[in-house]
Amino acid sequence: MTDVTPFSTQVRERTRQDHSSSEGADFMADLMRGRGTREDYAALTAQHFFIYEALEAAADAQADDEVAGKFVFESLRRLPALERDLAFLLGDNWREQIAPLPTTVNYVARINEIGSTWAGGLIAHHYTRYLGDLSGGQYIARLMKRQFELEEAGVEFYAFPEIEDPAVFKDAYRELLDALDWDEAERERVIEEIVRAYAYNTNLFVDLGAAKATAAA
Repeated sequence: MTDVTPFSTQVRERTRQDHSSSEGADFMADLMRGRGTREDYAALTAQHFFIYEALEAAADAQADDEVAGKFVFESLRRLPALERDLAFLLGDNWREQIAPLPTTVNYVARINEIGSTWAGGLIAHHYTRYLGDLSGGQYIARLMKRQFELEEAGVEFYAFPEIEDPAVFKDAYRELLDALDWDEAERERVIEEIVRAYAYNTNLFVDLGAAKATAAA
């Protein structure tokens, strides 16, 4: 009998390089190394707002789906925390100060296109964002707190008070992925969508860097 590689392992192996590329984008690298500003962090948070607004609307639309609904956890919801972070970072009129960058527009359009109708598509973007938030996102939060002298306000996006142990949660999430009864073609299609999601994230950092350079010119 041939061993079948768990789907979560296939995803991790196939997207390893994409994940590294996203981490290495100059804008994010500068922010992580203390060369960014509080304004840079606020700009990143603003783009997250548009992305999660679309992602969580899609999740709500598929909450009762037999497949996608298994991945819709209230404990993962980020939009209320993002709204509080932006009010803290930018003031009560934060909505008037932010606009989606070109990559964010495309990212949101893709989520809107497939997120409420294709279970695998929602799961692809859901996995990319939330497991990243529960992993590297925790390191980002610690750095932002230290660099910008923040307590909890301003970094609530990275806090998951309803998830007691992120490692245990991530393992359970991956078990859900491995239990999905998808054929090889659907698995490949979902992996390609995850790769697409990583590319959006990398391109967003490029856009953020370009917007910063334009503002400084």
